[in-house]
Amino acid sequence: MLSALIWIPMLAAALIGLWPGSVSSKIVRNVAIAIAGITFILSVILAIQFDASTSQLQFSEFIPWIDVLGLNYNLGVDGLALPLVILNTLLTGIAIYATDESIRRPRLYYSLILLITGGVTGAFLSQNLLLFFLFFEVELIPLYLLIAIWGGERRGYAATKFLIYTAFSGIVLLAAFLGTAWLSGASSFDMVGAAGASHLQGGLPLPLVRQIVLLAGVLLAFGIKMPLVPFHTWLPDAHVEASTPVSVLLAGVLLKLGTYGMLRFGLGLFPDAWAVAAPWLASWAVVSVLYGASCAIAQKDMKKIVAYSSIAHMGYILLASAAATPISLLGTVLQMVSHGLISALLFLTVGIVYKKSGTRNIDVLKGLFNPDRGLPMIGSLMILGVMASAGIPGLAGFIAEFLIFRGSLPVFPVQTFLCMIGTGLTSVYFLIMVNRAFFGRLSDVVVNLPQVRWRDRIPSLVLAIIIAIMGVQPGVLVALSEKTAIGMVANVPPQVKVSQNLD
Repeated sequence: MLSALIWIPMLAAALIGLWPGSVSSKIVRNVAIAIAGITFILSVILAIQFDASTSQLQFSEFIPWIDVLGLNYNLGVDGLALPLVILNTLLTGIAIYATDESIRRPRLYYSLILLITGGVTGAFLSQNLLLFFLFFEVELIPLYLLIAIWGGERRGYAATKFLIYTAFSGIVLLAAFLGTAWLSGASSFDMVGAAGASHLQGGLPLPLVRQIVLLAGVLLAFGIKMPLVPFHTWLPDAHVEASTPVSVLLAGVLLKLGTYGMLRFGLGLFPDAWAVAAPWLASWAVVSVLYGASCAIAQKDMKKIVAYSSIAHMGYILLASAAATPISLLGTVLQMVSHGLISALLFLTVGIVYKKSGTRNIDVLKGLFNPDRGLPMIGSLMILGVMASAGIPGLAGFIAEFLIFRGSLPVFPVQTFLCMIGTGLTSVYFLIMVNRAFFGRLSDVVVNLPQVRWRDRIPSLVLAIIIAIMGVQPGVLVALSEKTAIGMVANVPPQVKVSQNLD
C-alpha cells in the first residue's frame, strides 16, 4: 500500500514524459487526473484501515538496499504522517484539475507534478534517514522547473532563489544526518523506536552537547524549508512568480516537509536537546508570527499577502512544537492540514481574480462583489478562506489554533500571548485585502470581467466544503493523530526539570 502511493505517480510521470510519439494535451491531462484520483483513493483506504489506538508504525515495509551505506527501503506510517499523505494526494488532484487546459508543454508539466507528489509521499513515509533525504531532494528540480518554465516575468530569479535556499537546506540536513549516525555509532540509518523516542539502529545515546549541535543543523535545514524568519525570503518571490496550481502545492504540501521533518527528526531524535532549545524556539516562533503578519499588512499584491500569511502560520506550528505537550502537538497536525487546505483555497481564488481581471493589486481592484459584472462567488469563497485563516469558530483554522494555544500556554505563556496577537493581525491584513478588492463600487480600471465557469469553481468549492466540515467535526483527524501526539512527548523532559539540571 505504501509503495503504491509512492511509485504509482512516479511511474506515471515517467510514462507520460517518455511515451514515444505525440500525445494530445487532453489525454495527458486525463491520465494525470486519473493517477491523482487513484492515489487519493488509496490514501483514504489507508486511513480507513489505520489503527488509531496505537502510536506504533503501521503497514511497514522493509527491503535491504545498500548495506555498506546503511541505506534501506524502510517505510511506515503513523498518526503524524498519515494526514499529510492524504493532504498531499488531495491537493495534487486539485492542482492538476485547476491547471489551464491549454497549458504549454503539458507532458513535462504533468510529469513534474506527479514526480513531486511521489517524492513528498515518500518523504512522509520514510523511516530511514538517507531514504528520507533522497525523497526530500526529489522535489527540488521539478519545482524549480515548474517555476522557471511556467512562472511569471521574474520566474528565473524566483526559481534560482528557491533552488539555492533549498539546496543549502539539503546540504545542512545531510550533514546533520551523517553526524548523527557517526557520533552515535549506528549500524544503519534506520529509525527504531516509538515516536518521540526514536534512535538509529545500533546507535548509542548521545551526550546533550552533541545532541544540541546536531539539532541545530536539523532546525536550520527545516527552518529554511518551512520557512521561518530570517530564512523566508525565497517564499514570497516563489509564490508571486509561480502559477496558481504550483502555489497550491508549494504552500499546501511542500512547506509541510519542513514542519514534519522538524517534529520527526528534531523532536524525535533529540528529545533532551529539544527541551533545552524549546524556550529559544518559542521566541523564534514569535518573531516569525509577528514579522510575517506585519509584512502581510504592508503588501499590495494579493499573492504576497497570502505568502506572508503562510510564514506567520508556520510560526504557530513552531510554538506548539516547542511546547511539546500532547495537546499542542495535536494542534500542529491539525494546523498543518488546515493551513494546507486554507492556503490552497486562497491561492485558487486569488488566481481566478488575476485570470479574470489581469491584476492582483488591491489598490487597483475594487467592487468585485458586484453581482452583475464582478466575481461574487469567488469573493464569497475567499471570505470563507480568510475567516478560516483568522481562526473564526466553525472552520478548520479555529480548532487548530485553539489546540496550539491551549497546549502551549502552560509552558510558554508570554510567547503564546504574543502569538495570539498574530491572529488579530491576520484579521487585519485579510480584511484590508477583502475590503479593498471586493467592496465598494466596481473599479473603472477593471470592467466587463468574463464569467467564471463552474469548472473553475469546483476546486475552490471542494476545499471550502472540507474546511467547513473539519471546523464542525474535527474528531476524525484528532482520532488519527491523538496517540501519536501522546507518544511523541513521552520522552521529552519537562521544561522545569531541564532548567534545574542546567543550573
